[in-house]
Amino acid sequence: MERASNTLQRLVVQAMKQVPAAQLPEAAWDFAAGRGVAEKTRVLSVERGTMLVEVPDATWRAQLYAMAPQFLARLNQFTRIKRIEFKLARPQEEQRAK
Repeated sequence: MERASNTLQRLVVQAMKQVPAAQLPEAAWDFAAGRGVAEKTRVLSVERGTMLVEVPDATWRAQLYAMAPQFLARLNQFTRIKRIEFKLARPQEEQRAK
């Protein structure tokens, strides 16, 4: 199983090298976070080594902060991101009012 994992890892690294630079943060986040998390979150920006990710609520934010070291380890295979910040999404009612 270890061998298959290493092979898969190499394939992902090779695929990420083909992603245009402008799309790399989002693609790397999708890989690092996994499908379930990526579907509930959104990369807002990457500036000076910090990735800002929008999350649906405070529970998600707390859980993702706890997992941030794992995400960073995966992200750093493809990017120079050193820190992840999680921002709460604005409630739908507040978004409509503005």
